[in-house]
Amino acid sequence: MEIDRIIDAAVEPVSSAVSSVIFYSVPLLGLEIKLVLVWLVVAALFFTAYFGFVNVRCLVHGVNVLRGKFDDHTTDGQINRFQALMTSLSGTVGLGNIAGVAVAISVGGPGAAFWMAVMGILGMSTKFIEVTLGVKYRQHGSKRHPEAISGGPMYYLRAAFDQLHKPRLGRFMAGIFALCCIGGTIGAGGLFQANQAYQQALVVTGGENGFLAERGWLFGVFMALLVGLVIIGGIKWIAAVASSIVPVMAITYIMASFVVIGVHYAAIPEAIQTIFEMALYPEAGIGALMGALLMGVQRATFSNEAGLGSSAIAHSAVKTDVPVSQGMVGMLGPFIDTVVICMVTALVIVISGAYVEGGGIEGVELTSRAFASGISWFPYVLSVTVFLFAYSTMISWSYYGLKCATYLFGEYDIVENIYKVFFCIFIVIGSATQLSNIILFTDSMVFAMAIPNIIGLYMLAPEIKKDLRTYLQNIKLK
Repeated sequence: MEIDRIIDAAVEPVSSAVSSVIFYSVPLLGLEIKLVLVWLVVAALFFTAYFGFVNVRCLVHGVNVLRGKFDDHTTDGQINRFQALMTSLSGTVGLGNIAGVAVAISVGGPGAAFWMAVMGILGMSTKFIEVTLGVKYRQHGSKRHPEAISGGPMYYLRAAFDQLHKPRLGRFMAGIFALCCIGGTIGAGGLFQANQAYQQALVVTGGENGFLAERGWLFGVFMALLVGLVIIGGIKWIAAVASSIVPVMAITYIMASFVVIGVHYAAIPEAIQTIFEMALYPEAGIGALMGALLMGVQRATFSNEAGLGSSAIAHSAVKTDVPVSQGMVGMLGPFIDTVVICMVTALVIVISGAYVEGGGIEGVELTSRAFASGISWFPYVLSVTVFLFAYSTMISWSYYGLKCATYLFGEYDIVENIYKVFFCIFIVIGSATQLSNIILFTDSMVFAMAIPNIIGLYMLAPEIKKDLRTYLQNIKLK
């Protein structure tokens, strides 16, 4: 523990400085509004309007594309559409769906759940353009492995500034994104996920008197081995595992939720009415409305990552020669993550009345208490779910960081291997230590990705609008 404190103390000044910039906030109606969230919300609103509500009018079409209705299996790529979506979802469907919703409701009231769903729907438009651009500007960068594909904001940021004849600025912006992504993946994708998975495993194995007490390193080694076995095989192995794990964990979680909802079925109408009333007509006035809105937006952004650019890296490896078609699939991610899974969690919490018993900010403990009202043994289900969520997040985020590392240092096997080893080492560290300031720093890095990424999205939006128009015309002709 002494080593923990030394490292934490050393990182604290840097962590505080970076987070104060990235999460800079301004007071409004007695609330602190983070400007990075405003940046993300404005982008989501703009792209929704700019692309003519593509998130709504093309939702069913996106499902049909995912089903393979328009596929040509001879096209370039490494993974199919379903695997690409599951890899992306494995990075977003996680603790935010369990603890994040609880935090939103405990702070902003049940109305926050409504605004989470609204932000999830708007975020679909942002996800559409970043995934489309990821596929459009992807590259085969490795001479030793010509079949390997690299894509993401690093590449379309360079393209955007090349069009303005400012290649140096483009390389700088792409480099900033890549550095932030590497920092974020190691911390938020490795340290934090391993730490939370260990904490939940500790609870169900007896706590401080259990086998895992003071053995976080052992749990970390176990997790690192499981992650290492998958990421060593690259995107094909990651996609294969993600496409197996994500549906199972999502269905298991939703089924458990339906059991609780079924137990309290008589309270369903009142719960839905409460969510809508407290979202739109809160008794405490405009301040309460703003509180619910801001908390819902913040937790939705934390959950679905629309605007951060991370999903574009995974979707870039898909088998297609029509970028817009994968954008249609990509925008299903926020819908599944935030509109479906988060709303199921919210309904369980509100319908059980568990949020009324709380005192202040609550996370996973609120969700656990809500589920326990219908399933007494839910903590065990929760521990398995948290483990799977954390594991799937680690393998997908490791790939995001890997692609950014090879972008910066070259598409060489030695670069890939060094990155993978470092990522696994940080999983062990995350399980064995409590490095709050490092995690705060890496969280800042994750949200810093949104700044250069959204700049690139704005710059390239006109050409994607033309591509979308052409795509929809071609679909009508078929």
